Amino acid sequence: MVIDINHLAKQTIETEAKAILDLVNYIDKDFEQAVKLLYNSKGRAIVTGIGKSAIIAEKIVATFNSTGTPAIFMHAADAIHGDLGIIQQDDVILCLSKSGNTPEIKVLVPLIKNLGNKLVGIVSNINSYLGQKADFVLKATVEVEACPNNLAPTSSTTAQLVIGDALAVCLLKLRGFTPADFARFHPGGSLGKKLYMRVSDIFDEQLCPKVNLNETIQNVIIEISSKRLGATAVVDNKEQIAGIVTDGDLRRMLQKNTDTSSLTAEMIMSKSPKTTDYDEMAINAFNLMETNKITQLLVVKEGVYVGMIHLHDILREGIV
Repeated sequence: MVIDINHLAKQTIETEAKAILDLVNYIDKDFEQAVKLLYNSKGRAIVTGIGKSAIIAEKIVATFNSTGTPAIFMHAADAIHGDLGIIQQDDVILCLSKSGNTPEIKVLVPLIKNLGNKLVGIVSNINSYLGQKADFVLKATVEVEACPNNLAPTSSTTAQLVIGDALAVCLLKLRGFTPADFARFHPGGSLGKKLYMRVSDIFDEQLCPKVNLNETIQNVIIEISSKRLGATAVVDNKEQIAGIVTDGDLRRMLQKNTDTSSLTAEMIMSKSPKTTDYDEMAINAFNLMETNKITQLLVVKEGVYVGMIHLHDILREGIV
């Protein structure tokens, strides 16, 4: 069989994109009430489903947990074989199903109702068993699956996923969830490090290259070489930053002068060097380096020079 792969891929994306855009028309009072129910709940969100809907339910749980809404996944089939014990008194149950009429759902829903927990249905067929029995119905209705046979869950599971994201975003906004909160739940990887790692966590305070204004070029070179940061700060007699001498400054000096014996640090330094605060976010220090096309920043703490952070320090931590 010969098929136009590019055309079919584009058609799939367009079909699912339309299904998502159609969801805008289904955001109603039930959705608003479901958000308020989850926000005011003293319990957790228990998200359940069967088949492909169960996989989407797991993703919704992960998104909830990472954005401040405690959540647990409960497989609908396992629930009716013992896992119903997961549910506690104040928990809110979210049940995902395209048809809303699968056997497991029909068994599970009455059990949830008997426990007295509120039930939110995320369902395509609002006239289904789940659609009729849920306390709140979130419409994830799709006209057609992206599958050419209109069978494999494609558009419908994408719609469920987007409804879950819409719930999570509304809840995190209500909770005033900040980047700092996000960092607490994402300490690993580059994402977490961008949100919590500071300059003070990265640079080596034992390496604090500095020379006086009248230091000889020979001593400047020794200081830069011994600290291996490619530069040294130049300080005045009050230990205040006066400038910086980099490897580049040394090269330019050698191009202009054959006799360097009378030169001092002050004569070749770059004035008004870029600095970063000891408690500044490391990602901000990186952005400052990138903007100014430099590889070092002088670190100050309460206005006092305490060391130098290098681009390699940030790259080594995997922040970018």
